[in-house]
Amino acid sequence: MQHTATDVKGSLHHVHSNIVAFIKKNTVMCIALVAAAVTSVIVPIDREYAGYFDLKTLTCLFCVLAVVCALKKVNFFYMLADRVVRVFKTAKISVLALVYITFIGSMLIANDMALLTFLPLGYIVLTTTGKQKYMAFTFIMQNIAANLGGMLTPFGNPQNLYLYSKYNIPNLEFMTIMAPPFLLAVMLITLCCLIGVKAEPLNLRSEKKTIDVKKTVLYLALFALSIAIVFRGIPYWIGLLVIPPVLLMTDRDALKSVDYGLLFTFVFFFIFAGNVARIDSVREFFSALLEKNPLIVSVISCQFISNVPSAILLSQFTENYAPLLVGVNIGGVGTLISSLASLITFREYTKNNPGKTKGYILMFSLFNFGFLAVLTAFSLVLM
Repeated sequence: MQHTATDVKGSLHHVHSNIVAFIKKNTVMCIALVAAAVTSVIVPIDREYAGYFDLKTLTCLFCVLAVVCALKKVNFFYMLADRVVRVFKTAKISVLALVYITFIGSMLIANDMALLTFLPLGYIVLTTTGKQKYMAFTFIMQNIAANLGGMLTPFGNPQNLYLYSKYNIPNLEFMTIMAPPFLLAVMLITLCCLIGVKAEPLNLRSEKKTIDVKKTVLYLALFALSIAIVFRGIPYWIGLLVIPPVLLMTDRDALKSVDYGLLFTFVFFFIFAGNVARIDSVREFFSALLEKNPLIVSVISCQFISNVPSAILLSQFTENYAPLLVGVNIGGVGTLISSLASLITFREYTKNNPGKTKGYILMFSLFNFGFLAVLTAFSLVLM
């Protein structure tokens, strides 16, 4: 009997540990779920709920994430980044290369996926060359590069994909709106890397990895299909007919590796934003604020509820999408919760560098709020 009680206690402890681990890993999704559940009490479920969801955004996000997971599994991004880094011989230029790779990657494969792909490479480069002293700085610069690099393209950040689809923003206009803060971000990131890292000799001895050429070519074709869907060149439902079946035949693990937590975060925040928009007092409050200064409101909102839910929520109350678009992009830097990408970086750093959390948060806050202040002031002058 005592043995059975011990087993039950052990099982309960195991379940509790799994629940805690799940919540830590999917904090934003859990918050979104609670927000959706609470507002569903205020606004009971009815037929209007079906109109909350942007199926095109969810489909595009799923297709891009799935193909990127497949490319990651055949080591395409690792080999590409490794090849570039090997060209450089000093810590200064190698760190700059890592940050630039993340920056460019976020423009092509979304900011969170760029970080999940290239943060491990940064860790390998710095640990195998004995340059761990630059670890926090490099991770923070990669994080800022991912958040700000993705703002130039509709698919670089999840909130971009949503706003691009919701407002049906023309491609050229989208890039014209985002080009000024993007170019300033490039200059600031470059300056920080050149000043923050010394030109010390660097001998890179990363592990050997092979690449499956046939699968790589196939996945690049699927990636091109995903991008064509994002740019409205192909109906979004074609992506669902083609990409999942192909990956089921070639790499089922890629489908399992998709960040479904991010997808469900969108689903829950669609419910939350849709419900909030139907509450008269809330709608009047946000509408009044956004009429005064949508840029400042969106930047501040990101610091407390993250940039993706801010975009979904605030878009319910304004048609002035240009300052909203800029605000939810530059608002991605700042607090640790201002973007999902920042939480990913924090999780990766603390996993690899236990006991150095306080120092990381201090440096993170210094650089992020510095970038936020400069970019916000610059954008206010332009708009």
